[in-house]
Amino acid sequence: MLEKHQQAPLFDSKFSSKNQFNESVNLSDYLGKNNVVLYFYPKDDTPGCTIEANQFTQLAGEFAKTDTVVIGVSKDSCASHADFINKFDLKLDLLADVDGELCESYGVWQEREKNGVKSMAILRSTFIIDKQGVLVEAAYGVTPEGHAQEILEKVKSL
Repeated sequence: MLEKHQQAPLFDSKFSSKNQFNESVNLSDYLGKNNVVLYFYPKDDTPGCTIEANQFTQLAGEFAKTDTVVIGVSKDSCASHADFINKFDLKLDLLADVDGELCESYGVWQEREKNGVKSMAILRSTFIIDKQGVLVEAAYGVTPEGHAQEILEKVKSL
């Protein structure tokens, strides 16, 4: 698992992932310009993920005032992300990490057990990355309700 004060994985490289518009997004594009809240969630349009995305959207203006971009990541496709955004009028980019490279790099692709069955899934997690590409927060296993507000408070203290 990642920890505070280390360089954010793939933040200083030309690694890119596609967003809901099938456009390439390079995390390195934000270096020196914006803080980034990179949040990983299991699946589009599911109860917890919808709560989290809606709450980040409600606070989008507040994040913008702190020069912070909020980006969600799951293994869903670009088309799934576009549908999710349109259904709930979300105000954030969602990256389609279909090959799992971002999930692996951030240590969120983990084994879980549900009803006695083990499988791999995204552990809901959030990372705050400052303008220099350094992790200032690495939170694994977060709860969706109220999480966006907690992250905003931490971003305001940067």
